[in-house]
Amino acid sequence: MRMKGLVFCRPNSGITHLTIYRNGDDRKGGRRHLKIRALREYEQAVKDKDLSRALGYLREDSSIGKLDWSPIERDWQVLDTCLNADDMRLVGSAYAFLKDKGLLPNFAKYNTIVLEGPRDVTPTVLKSSTGLDVTKLSPKKWGLSGTSSFLLATSFAGVTFLLNQGIDIRPNIAAVLGLAMLDAILLGGSCLSQISSFWPPYKRRICVHEAGHLLVAYLMGCPIRGVILDPIVAMQMGIQGQAGTQFWDEKLENELAEGQLSGTTFDRYCMVLFAGIAAEALIYGEAEGGENDENLFRSISVLLEPPLSVAQMSNQARWSLLQSYNLLKWHKHAHRAAVKAIENGCSLSIVIKKIEEAMSLKK
Repeated sequence: MRMKGLVFCRPNSGITHLTIYRNGDDRKGGRRHLKIRALREYEQAVKDKDLSRALGYLREDSSIGKLDWSPIERDWQVLDTCLNADDMRLVGSAYAFLKDKGLLPNFAKYNTIVLEGPRDVTPTVLKSSTGLDVTKLSPKKWGLSGTSSFLLATSFAGVTFLLNQGIDIRPNIAAVLGLAMLDAILLGGSCLSQISSFWPPYKRRICVHEAGHLLVAYLMGCPIRGVILDPIVAMQMGIQGQAGTQFWDEKLENELAEGQLSGTTFDRYCMVLFAGIAAEALIYGEAEGGENDENLFRSISVLLEPPLSVAQMSNQARWSLLQSYNLLKWHKHAHRAAVKAIENGCSLSIVIKKIEEAMSLKK
């Protein structure tokens, strides 16, 4: 009979189990028990949305990925903890870890590629490349776009009909407009957006827009923290607009901290910013959303030394939009898969997985 032995877990692994074995079979059983215990600890970290713990288990305990059931599926789940992470560098580490394991082959596929084409993109060049007039690629104010103008016209017609029937609802309308104004000023329009999000065509357009941001950010190598479709949640997280895709550009952050910004980094950031507008234009033939994206673009443009002129900003916006439009057009299948996954309420890990599956099928 072999001598007794002890199996200890690594320090700081979060596992305190101790196994005593007497022979080779017992030792294998003990190790398997530790693997199962580690897997359960990892699953709990994912459930708690604790990226630091979840990523720590994946890094320190490779046995999690060697169990007999769905190891790859479990590795993907670490992305679902990113939204609650405050440290964006940790989010970047999660993407780097999965890419090193071969699970994200298309992440950062275009991070060093500047797409070909003229830098001077006039409205004429933009139209010849996309078939769309530049006015179709500008965010619309509510009441001026196709869907909202239809609703506005319908509302006016309804009010007129009621007035003709002797029913005066103008005091009620005044109260509603007052509440809407307060919502716009104090809450950024979140309440009205929350109501509008229940309308399927509006919801799908939001999904198309955000999937554009997500896919271009992913292909350009910007880790995605998450996609927030609920306007109230977006407001609570401090996200401008009615929905948002949170991504991180490490080079942009580092260069801004050093007081300088390279052209390549600025181009990449602008492409991700204008990807939502490009996605809407690609699918619907015009863009309605994206006003906050344009505001972010302007805010960073004035930080440059020297700041961009109005003409330079307009050209940069058209150039970035054209690059994003072409990138999404080339990978329309992946964008379609992302839209469907987001629309179905899938987690971030599933959305990214659907993108990778779509990209691999094209090959």
